[in-house]
Amino acid sequence: MAAEARPFALGPSPTLQGEVAGEGPPVVLCHGITAARRYVLHGSNALPRAGYTVVTYDARGHGESDPAPAGEGYGYLELVGDLERVVEEEVGSERFLLGGHSMGAHTAVAYALRHPERLTGLALIGPVYTGAIEPASLDYWDGLAAALEADGVDGFVAYVDAEQGGDPRWRDSVLRFTRERLLLQQHPGALAEALREVPRSRPFEAMEELSLLQVPTLVVASNDAADPGHPYEAAAAYAKALPNARLVSEEPGQSPLAWQGGKLSRALAAFYAEALSSAR
Repeated sequence: MAAEARPFALGPSPTLQGEVAGEGPPVVLCHGITAARRYVLHGSNALPRAGYTVVTYDARGHGESDPAPAGEGYGYLELVGDLERVVEEEVGSERFLLGGHSMGAHTAVAYALRHPERLTGLALIGPVYTGAIEPASLDYWDGLAAALEADGVDGFVAYVDAEQGGDPRWRDSVLRFTRERLLLQQHPGALAEALREVPRSRPFEAMEELSLLQVPTLVVASNDAADPGHPYEAAAAYAKALPNARLVSEEPGQSPLAWQGGKLSRALAAFYAEALSSAR
């Protein structure tokens, strides 16, 4: 049985709130925009129970973590810098598995390009950025920020409902996840700033850079009917660009693997065991 999670607060500024659960080879996980640390594995303890130390934290301006200090922002340069702080404090010099969802996946890739020697494996869940920043996408994120500032959680959820699209069968689940995530945000003004800045920031310049990463990588894709915000083709592009990558997804018609914390944890545990074996 995994030990009870140990919370940590990493300063000095911004102070990042996180937790460490389990014992064994280290795993660091980064969440997506508008989420918080529990929304990578969705509350599942399967990965710590499988014998891994799992480190999660709220990104700056998200969840319980502080907003960006004066003179800083929410771009990938800052997000990678925060990740470096977490790794130094909670992992040390040991090699580790790094994973993330959406914004967290992009942060993980940017870190991997900077520190490939630190990683035993890389897990990219629902990556979106493929080298281009589209004006229509920026309009969507700006609209989300404005809705949050004007009408709070209700306005944000209503905007998602009106704009995101997707299969109506998944509408209730998407709106429930969205509301639950937003209710965890302690600094909505900072989150609105992040909504404007993160989509304008580049974690890397071009997909061709991924060819430099030899680290074993698991890419988790979602079907577009349930999760059009994380296109399957984007995940497939990462799997194609990375030299040592494997693409996995749910079966057609099922809930996205990225939403199923237990199944996702088991997939990560199996992948990490394989990556550790290869490294030895």
